[in-house]
Amino acid sequence: QVEVVESGGGLVQPGGSLRLSCAASGYIFSMYNMAWYRQGPGKQRELVAGITRGGSTNYADSVKGRFIISRDNAKNTVYLQMNNLKPEDTAVYYCKFMNGLGTWGQGTQVTVSS
Repeated sequence: QVEVVESGGGLVQPGGSLRLSCAASGYIFSMYNMAWYRQGPGKQRELVAGITRGGSTNYADSVKGRFIISRDNAKNTVYLQMNNLKPEDTAVYYCKFMNGLGTWGQGTQVTVSS
């Protein structure tokens, strides 16, 4: 059974940066696509970025040019580098391991505020 654990959230001022990490265990990590989602206050969960097992990436329009998703298969980890953060990026960020129906992590809170 796969386990997914996110880390790296916190409080940051507008314009600042954070890097989220997501470690997955229990499966052959390199064989699966991964994704980051977020759920802001009073909003539905939305896709932020995805990365295939081959390294192809896709992004929500709202984060293009500011966020970068990457993966390190040797460390069974996917990252989300978030730059030029805005208050509207405030949300709980979730990592999803794309096996079958998918396995979610517990989420990590990102708050962008001055």
